[in-house]
Amino acid sequence: MKRIWAPWRSVYIEAISTKPAKTKKCFLCANNSLSNFLVAKGTHAFVILNRYPYNPGHLLVAPYRHVSSIEQLSDIEICEIFKLITKSVKALKASFQPDGFNIGLNLGKAGGAGLAGHLHFHIVPRWIGDTNFMAVLADTKVINEELKKTQKKLKGLF
Repeated sequence: MKRIWAPWRSVYIEAISTKPAKTKKCFLCANNSLSNFLVAKGTHAFVILNRYPYNPGHLLVAPYRHVSSIEQLSDIEICEIFKLITKSVKALKASFQPDGFNIGLNLGKAGGAGLAGHLHFHIVPRWIGDTNFMAVLADTKVINEELKKTQKKLKGLF
């Protein structure tokens, strides 16, 4: 039997198995700094690595303002967010050579938003065959690159 080591995932497992501490700041407001996987900063929005990625290179693009609905965004924020999404796709293509992408926005708890109070777009690089037996049979996803390495690789491409 082969073993796959992904010890950094224990943080996620422990977080979902215990009650989260109540905090006044959301993780996007609290973590948009270089020490917390920031990849790019704009004037009105930023790009950050997803701490619990679906695939290597999974990025989040969010406005600095803590808003929960798309209609609350200003035209300037909308423009910058989409420019950062485009730059994210270009950077991911250059560094990971994915076969495609899932780009999405979950609005509201009923819409699947894990963080309903601060909207953010997900950019997930995809490869043909990236779903294997681990995800299908074991409900487990193996991420093959450490987040700091991914951050370093992508930061220079913005």
